[in-house]
Amino acid sequence: MNKPLVAIVGRPNVGKSTLFNVITEKRISIVDDTPGVTRDRIYSEAEWSGVGFDIVDTGGIQINENDDFYKLIKKQSEIAIEAADVILFVVDGREGVNTDDINISDFLRKSNKPIILVCNKIDDYKKYSMKVLEFFELGLGEPISISAANRMGIGDLLDKVIDNFTDDKEQSGSIREPVRVAIAGRPNVGKSSLYNKIIGEEKSIVSDIPGTTRDALDSSVKFGEEEYTFIDTAGLRKKSQIKENVERYSAIRSLNAIKRSDVTLILIDPTAGVTEQDTKIAGYALEEGKGIIIVVNKWDAVEKDDKTMRYYERDIRQKLSFINYAPIVFVSALTGLRVNKLMDMILEVYKNANLRIKTGLLNDVLNEIIALNPPPSDKGKRLKIFYITQVGIRPPQFTMFVNDKDIFHFSYSRYIENNLRETFSFMGNPIKFIIKERR
Repeated sequence: MNKPLVAIVGRPNVGKSTLFNVITEKRISIVDDTPGVTRDRIYSEAEWSGVGFDIVDTGGIQINENDDFYKLIKKQSEIAIEAADVILFVVDGREGVNTDDINISDFLRKSNKPIILVCNKIDDYKKYSMKVLEFFELGLGEPISISAANRMGIGDLLDKVIDNFTDDKEQSGSIREPVRVAIAGRPNVGKSSLYNKIIGEEKSIVSDIPGTTRDALDSSVKFGEEEYTFIDTAGLRKKSQIKENVERYSAIRSLNAIKRSDVTLILIDPTAGVTEQDTKIAGYALEEGKGIIIVVNKWDAVEKDDKTMRYYERDIRQKLSFINYAPIVFVSALTGLRVNKLMDMILEVYKNANLRIKTGLLNDVLNEIIALNPPPSDKGKRLKIFYITQVGIRPPQFTMFVNDKDIFHFSYSRYIENNLRETFSFMGNPIKFIIKERR
């Protein structure tokens, strides 16, 4: 394998498969309270902070087990350990050290691989802190406390994982796929002209006749040190105006182009302003969680003074208020005005979509936010926010643990979002919150 390989090992029923599913963000491994449910090695791809790696879930190791069945499981685990670049040794932090943990730690040390000791099932560190401290006797360094079931501590764990990759592995594991950019908008707003200006070729037919482009086209281009894949799309019309089957399929392909993009450019014709259809396109990109840039094209054709740009910005912000985080850039595909600035902005929005915030820093910022404006109360009960952690990227997603999610009002969620944006930017990207109760 070219990418680094991370192996999850440990005795049965310590939560290895749950951790595997959380890291891969998929439900691949079967999770059950019955020991020994995971029997074979299960591989999947994963990514953290722009670094890609492979991860393998293994069956529970029982060193002193004489049963032939468990011998096979142990053999599969040994194969995974031999191939691994980093080993996650998962233990049950609530139970403390037992004989199997000691035997497995001795077995793992022989591999001479980086080993990260993971104390799982710790959703309340104060309650189980003495049990966690017991694991220092294994001689594998400081244990990392997590709760895979509650997605607590996962970010800090993955930070340590990628820190253990060697330089050559990290280079081969880094995700260097092109940034995928969809150019979307109503017919005849200049999508094909902008597409051609960026890629430097006449690949799309440019015409004043609306609807000339019927297919979604992909072209790769290198700008600076970055690779981009641009997807030119057929103009999206109102449903009532889609009469031909071919146009109906063009609309479907355009929506699919937005779906498979990382960043969506919403082109607006300044002579028409923001239309209902522009709003629908922006809404679809928002629903898909895409990075968004509002591009006002044909700016060379507008008669302007020193107040014109501010007038258009105010009008766009008013009509597209639900994506007020999206930057606005005024360009001319015909003359190339600000096209270079647009390219820089695409990269910045893409980087913000992949931004990971360490859990410790995130909670420090949250505490400052709460101190400035304490959570509201409802019928005498005050909202308490215990913890926040980032659980996803593209778009950035955060889980907050509270005492009662019914009194977590939208207005306070927006207040937290605005302050997180002020601190970390996330320009051009929606932020999603998952609210969970922890009593």
